[in-house]
Amino acid sequence: MKIVETENLTRVYGSGEAQVKALDDVSLHVDTGEFVAVMGPSGCGKSTLLHLVGGLDRPTSGVVKIEGQDLSTLNDDQLTDLRREHIGFIFQFFNLIPTLNALDNTALPLVLGGMNPGDAQVPAQEWLEKLEVADRSTHRPDELSGGQRQRVAIARSLVTNPTLILADEPTGNLDSKAAQEFAVLLRDIVDRWERSILLVTHDPRISSFADRIIHLKDGHISEQVENNRQAQKVPAGEGSHA
Repeated sequence: MKIVETENLTRVYGSGEAQVKALDDVSLHVDTGEFVAVMGPSGCGKSTLLHLVGGLDRPTSGVVKIEGQDLSTLNDDQLTDLRREHIGFIFQFFNLIPTLNALDNTALPLVLGGMNPGDAQVPAQEWLEKLEVADRSTHRPDELSGGQRQRVAIARSLVTNPTLILADEPTGNLDSKAAQEFAVLLRDIVDRWERSILLVTHDPRISSFADRIIHLKDGHISEQVENNRQAQKVPAGEGSHA
């Protein structure tokens, strides 16, 4: 089953001489239980793609589907519900609330969805235990190491049991050892908990853990590398159905 599917996705910012085409006719998909990494130079459209897939931005043209649901048919409230129920986000700087401890940070998506805070702490604690950071549940982010913060961020992204995890340069501020540990955790999310991941990264060491690597250049898909690591070239100027 396709968890993510984009068709001829295009995003243009500005107008006239100031117009910038961040994405141009991008078609791809992410299957159930698949780990896909998106790579490319700064300004190639990686983050734009992730924002469109996550419903944080709307395309100029083209279609984004999450589990078959066309996002263009949803209003803002419905998009919020879809993100809450189906998508977990992991950000570069983790975006943990500094005044909340690890347990409350993890439970936050459930609380924002209307669950009683006490009830929300139960699955939050379970995910902290799965990610081996439950002993730090009462500590605030500034009392955690970088590796512990990343585990809390992963726990928070999983607490609503989403089918899809979107990760935007999540190792950008980590040293090489912590980045490697993070990549192993992402692989575990796919292999142990059968989630799908779409990851934006500039680090080839991290993307090597993915099942498939999509390279963007100037808003186009320029190349794909399957898990056999054999490059599949895409003609310049054409989208690709990954």
